[in-house]
Amino acid sequence: MGLPKIIDVCRVDLFTGEGELQQKYDAVTIARLLRVRDEYQWVLANPDLADRQFVEEFTGRTGLSDSAIYADLAVIKQLLPALQSSSRDFHRWKANQMLLETYQMAKKRKDTKTMERAASSYAKYNRVDVEDEQQMPFELIVVQPFTATADPSVLGIKPLPNIDQRIKDMIAKYRRESIDIEDVEAEEADLEENELWNAESNETDESDILQ
Repeated sequence: MGLPKIIDVCRVDLFTGEGELQQKYDAVTIARLLRVRDEYQWVLANPDLADRQFVEEFTGRTGLSDSAIYADLAVIKQLLPALQSSSRDFHRWKANQMLLETYQMAKKRKDTKTMERAASSYAKYNRVDVEDEQQMPFELIVVQPFTATADPSVLGIKPLPNIDQRIKDMIAKYRRESIDIEDVEAEEADLEENELWNAESNETDESDILQ
């Protein structure tokens, strides 16, 4: 099985920690991804510089050929639109890196207070004290059954006694009180269209004659 395409790897794991990367990819892929990560950060910090300056910068850093660095640049140009739309993920990763660097620097100085603050900020920022949400698998989610009913007690409303009879009595009452109202059927309106059109036609003929 061949190596995974670096563009696909970068789209998914450009800012993933090295420990997790080692569980997913081979050493060659990880080395390339980490190099592209550094190059991407350089491009963000130097958006006005030309491609040639990018190549000169990283051939000098890595000792690789121009063609290898140009290949990296092509990957970055494909990634930039998607990465910029998810810049929050990048800044989250960058903030974690800064906190870890602060912790390491404080550790070298044996500055326990700064170490504690950095560790506390890291834990708070990444919400390590919050338990992971347990989501039920979709296949176990059952649609709640609904049954139509005329019983208002399902809504907590006390039903009226003998409601059907009360409805019949009210209908009968209003019918008795409204005996002078008659049902009528709709009738088509007689617009005398034939006479109107004939009249217009005659007026048109007469005007033609006068002209």
